[in-house]
Amino acid sequence: MIEINIPNRSKPYVMAHRGNKVLFPENTIIAFEQAIKEGADIIETDLHLTKDEIIVCIHDATVDRTTNGTGAIADMTLAELKALSANCDRPEFKDQTIPTLEEFLAIIPQDIMIALELKIDRFLEDEVNLKLIEILKKFNLIERTMVIGFSEPRLMAVKKLEPRIFTGFITMSKEKPQTNADFMGTAYPVLLFRPWYVWQAKKVVPFFCPLDPDPVKRLWYYRLLKADCVLADNPGEVINKIKTMKPWSQN
Repeated sequence: MIEINIPNRSKPYVMAHRGNKVLFPENTIIAFEQAIKEGADIIETDLHLTKDEIIVCIHDATVDRTTNGTGAIADMTLAELKALSANCDRPEFKDQTIPTLEEFLAIIPQDIMIALELKIDRFLEDEVNLKLIEILKKFNLIERTMVIGFSEPRLMAVKKLEPRIFTGFITMSKEKPQTNADFMGTAYPVLLFRPWYVWQAKKVVPFFCPLDPDPVKRLWYYRLLKADCVLADNPGEVINKIKTMKPWSQN
C-alpha cells in the first residue's frame, strides 16, 4: 500500500470527474483542459478497448449516450469511433471526438495526477495491462497514476505488473470498508448514514474520497470527516468554494 501525496498541492485534492462535465461534454479533450485550467489536482477518466485494441476514454460500453452513433465500443475500430461526434447532445461541441488514452495523457501537466477507471474485464489480461503501462511510461506518468474501479481484481492485475501505480477501490454500497487497494472511494449516501465509515476506512487505507459528483453543499461535512479528496463534475466551482473555507488541516 502506497501513500498518495501530490507535491506542492494541499488536501483536499479535487478530482475532476470526466473533466469538467458540467461546462463541456464529458470525457472530451475540451472538458479535461477546462478542469486543468481550473486547478484540479486529479483528472479522472474511463477506459475501454476498441475492436482494434486501442485504449480510449469513454464511460459507457456503447457510444449511444454520449455520441451521435450507436454500437458497442468493443465492436468498433478507432477510425469508426473518431468519425462520431462526442458532444453529448450539445450541438455547439460537435467537433469533439472520443479521445484515445494517449491523446488524454498528452495534455496532462507534470504537477497533477490522473485516475483511470478500468471499465471492462479486458484489464484482467496481462497483454492489455502491459500496453496500458507502456503508454503511461511513455508519458512519464507511472508514479502519478491511479487505476480505480468497482472490480478489485482488475486493479490488482495492473498492480502485479507495475507496483508503483496507485490502486483505488470504489463502491456504491459496500457496508464495511475492506480493500487491498491504496485508497477507497464510497458513494456519499453511505457516509451520510454512517459518519463513522471514513474512520473505519482510514484503518484500512490512508486515502479516502467520497463519491459525490456535486459536493458543494456537503463540503462542510467532508471537511469534518477529514476526507483526503473530493470528486467534482464541476471542479472549478468546488475549488472556489474550498478557498472560502478554513483549511482542512485545522479540522
